[in-house]
Amino acid sequence: MAKNKLLKQGDVLPDVTLTGAGNQPVRLKDLVGQKVLVVYFYPRDDSPGCTVQACGLRDQYEDFVAAGAEVVGISGDSVASHQGFAAKHRLPFVLLSDEKGQAREAFGVGASFLGMLPGRVTFVVDRQGIVQDSFESQLRVGEHVRRALELVRSLASKSAASP
Repeated sequence: MAKNKLLKQGDVLPDVTLTGAGNQPVRLKDLVGQKVLVVYFYPRDDSPGCTVQACGLRDQYEDFVAAGAEVVGISGDSVASHQGFAAKHRLPFVLLSDEKGQAREAFGVGASFLGMLPGRVTFVVDRQGIVQDSFESQLRVGEHVRRALELVRSLASKSAASP
């Protein structure tokens, strides 16, 4: 199986369907249009870095919403694991299960640390379904939140300035 390249600015959001709360299918393309999407891939529920990142997004969530964005977290963990993680940390955003890895493959999110840990990448996708940014860093978890919010605010101001 060939490894896909990481999506970058100008690429189109892949058409993938994942499993959400209540084992309901969620098609990412169906979330495009009304809001900017912040789609973040993370290695594992309740691991130290993933918890810091999720809580950072939680703490800034109202700022994302106010700027016209929705946050979606994706990992290979089960729906039950996501539900526990979200409840434990009061996460207000959607967590989707990618147990088969099809979203990781479609977005080109590989592994890090000698292939032993699923990668951590954040994508900002505009209302037209076009990737505006991708940021990959396993260790700089706070930078994912800061960078995404900065771009979401920039897109909101451009949208407000348009006729």
